Amino acid sequence: MGIVAATNHRIWMTEARGLDGVAEQSVDLVVTSPPYPMIQMWDTLFEAADPLIGEALAQSNGAIAFERMHLCLDPVWQALFRVLKPGGIACVNIGDATRSIGGQFQLFSNHSRIISSFTASGFQQLPTIIWRKPTNAPTKFMGSGMLPPSAYVTLEHEYILIFRKGTKRAFTEDHEKQERRKSAYFWEERNIWFSDIWTDLRGTAQLIDSDGGRRRSGAFPLELPYRLVNMFSLIGDTVLDPFIGTGTTMLAAMCAARNSIGFESDDALQSVILEKIASAHETSSLLVRERLQAHAIFAHQRSKSRGALKYYNTPHGFPVMTRHEEALRLETIKNLHYASNNRFNVVYEPFSDNRNAPTSDMALNASDPQSPRRRIRTRQLKLF
Repeated sequence: MGIVAATNHRIWMTEARGLDGVAEQSVDLVVTSPPYPMIQMWDTLFEAADPLIGEALAQSNGAIAFERMHLCLDPVWQALFRVLKPGGIACVNIGDATRSIGGQFQLFSNHSRIISSFTASGFQQLPTIIWRKPTNAPTKFMGSGMLPPSAYVTLEHEYILIFRKGTKRAFTEDHEKQERRKSAYFWEERNIWFSDIWTDLRGTAQLIDSDGGRRRSGAFPLELPYRLVNMFSLIGDTVLDPFIGTGTTMLAAMCAARNSIGFESDDALQSVILEKIASAHETSSLLVRERLQAHAIFAHQRSKSRGALKYYNTPHGFPVMTRHEEALRLETIKNLHYASNNRFNVVYEPFSDNRNAPTSDMALNASDPQSPRRRIRTRQLKLF
């Protein structure tokens, strides 16, 4: 018997300012990455929302431009408080900006400005995750080469800001407690995911249009929203991304058996979103298999060094570290249906790989360069 029969997903091709169409206290989790103020590729978007931003930049008034860009985002953060349920979580991936304005190079602290906006809206801030992006670029350093004092520290990290609406979410009913147990993650995943510094996720390159121009997209790697969705929501919960971009958060929610809602104001990205979520069936299988492979490696190594794991996961039939993992159940997408008006329904089934339980074969194959996560392909979603 499956965890959840189906999930529902909807894309709103409009700006997210008031989150119109989203009911009050109907969302369990927000995962998003907004346009980054004071990053030049986003200037035209912010200027379209507020022409005074363009005037401030033209006059080399970076402080005014920075503040007015954030004033464009503030109504979205305020609307999140309305639509989130009590105890709901909001995760915002944001980077600071470095820029020369009027010949002066400086940092614009986007993350601190967003924290101020969220707390002013009534949210409680929780510990932040530093996402450090791996880079080997020899030209990453800025400034005067080897001569002090005018070189600049490189900016190689972003923030995942985490906020909560009110007190901790309560689970009082038996069925709620049961769904929570089914939504558990592995002990070894907990130890990585809930660290305050992430170094294992690479950034995603921006999309390039066929004419060579850069298309605006703040895409993050699929593993980032997939991880956050599993950390801060339950199977069957509703996830919202008010800046859905290329649809990565929606794809992550589908693969994690959560409902989702996304807003995107750039009509040119609609086909990109549809193409991405068309890969959901294959992607969900690959994500589940990767998690099982990783657990197989952990269980094998742990058993060799510390002895056999003491608890047993009943749905999958393999040993686990703690009692909390005994009911953990991973399912994959069986069917993805386009309903109408950018609405989708997803149906799930038990993971059907012939090696669905972690085995030594899975552990041995996990490091294969031809292994699954390297080969996710996209397909065109047939809507008609």
